[in-house]
Amino acid sequence: MEGPDNERLEFLGDRVLGLVVSERLCYLYPQWEAGQLSKGLARLVNAATIQIAAKRLNLGEHLRLGPGEEKTGGRDKKRLLSDAYEAVLGAIYLDGGLAPAAEFAERTLLGPAMRTEVDALERSDHKSALQEWLQERGLDVVEYRLADAAGPDHDKTFEIEVWHEGKQLSLATGRTKKEAEQAAAKLALEVLLAS
Repeated sequence: MEGPDNERLEFLGDRVLGLVVSERLCYLYPQWEAGQLSKGLARLVNAATIQIAAKRLNLGEHLRLGPGEEKTGGRDKKRLLSDAYEAVLGAIYLDGGLAPAAEFAERTLLGPAMRTEVDALERSDHKSALQEWLQERGLDVVEYRLADAAGPDHDKTFEIEVWHEGKQLSLATGRTKKEAEQAAAKLALEVLLAS
């Protein structure tokens, strides 16, 4: 693995990280289909979450940069920090195998990311689940309608209705439109499953 850069280690670390997170999602969400698992993986493993993990480890301080990268703030660049994190993970894997690499990824990236993303991961399931349920039965898609938006800009509450074939299935509120849509989708699916 010797050479002028860490690209091979980055490549390996990227694959190890994907495996570790995929395994964790399969364990945590046994009811999820492959598409949902893929969305969860993309939400947890991306340049932004990897950059945050790299910053927690102060990896930017240890990068060897050329003068151009140094002048343009390379030590804080998302791409460089993400690459550095993946290279470190790849090196841990080569040195100790999957168990130490998984422990490192869990402690430095996956654990913190799951704490901030778990609600979003679980909520993201409802609209997809409703859509898939309808598609499996050859039914039309639902329509999400904004029924109300109340409160000041910094503290709005949104009320969303879910309509299907001219009938209102559900109504839910949330602090964002997306949150309200997810809550309404969950209720709409419950209504459809009960009918």
